[in-house]
Amino acid sequence: MNKPENSEQFQRKPKWIRVKAPVSKGYQETRKLMRDKNLHTVCEEAACPNIGECWSKKHATVMILGDTCTRACAFCNIKTGRPMAVDPMEPFNTAEACAAMGLNHIVITSVDRDDLADGGADQFVKVIKAIRDMSPNTTIEILTPDFRNKPGSIEKVAEAKPDVFNHNLETVPRNYPKIRPGARYFHSLRLLETVKKVDPSIFTKSGIMVGLGEDRLEVSQVMDDMRMADIDFMTIGQYLQPTPRHAKVERFVTPDEFKTYERMGRGKGFLLISATPLTRSSYHAGDDFAKLRAAREKHLAARR
Repeated sequence: MNKPENSEQFQRKPKWIRVKAPVSKGYQETRKLMRDKNLHTVCEEAACPNIGECWSKKHATVMILGDTCTRACAFCNIKTGRPMAVDPMEPFNTAEACAAMGLNHIVITSVDRDDLADGGADQFVKVIKAIRDMSPNTTIEILTPDFRNKPGSIEKVAEAKPDVFNHNLETVPRNYPKIRPGARYFHSLRLLETVKKVDPSIFTKSGIMVGLGEDRLEVSQVMDDMRMADIDFMTIGQYLQPTPRHAKVERFVTPDEFKTYERMGRGKGFLLISATPLTRSSYHAGDDFAKLRAAREKHLAARR
């Protein structure tokens, strides 16, 4: 039998990104709660390497608007197809799970829903409001799609006042035709710039993957573009090939190189930057939110 294309490369991972299989009691409890509430998580759907650690601490990133995406990005393991109708109970179930877990901070993301008139913006608003009603002390971070220029969608979600509005650029502009063909780099930048115009108090956040053939100069330019859009927080993590049919890993970036990226980001003025091989958009999100608030207070105090 012939091996799948890229199978050998797909199997090799350096020791610094190997993780243990999830087996803890906390992991099992989180998994059961998600099943009981009929919720999807990006942790599972995107095959996140940190799922064991996060779920053992009862940290989960809830994925709303179903489990089927209308796009087919070359890096993403979420299934593509014709989505089901939007679940009207999803906001309540999400808020109820948040309350049951006693979360101080929750991350809400979604698939792309280009089939919907507002790209799914209204469901984000309903989920945010439901969590505010049921868990008023929980801070809310959202990781949205780009809404594909659906009029008013960005503004509608920003006006719901999430504490953190995240939208990932994913990679450097040169890679978009191959890695993120359904999106546009500068539209994603403008999305986050728009959030700041609607409400400057909302923290904005974006991230990229490395190991897809980009060079350091391109990463530096992305950082500059993000800062021009007044993005507060940047994440950089190693791309991992989910299956042999996805885009291959061009290179495993070393921990020392990630430290260099972190220093670069701090020098460019981000309030916070997380750059490690296992960094993902919502990894340690609650702890990072506390750091963001502290960094903003320090920054404002220095300007007084």
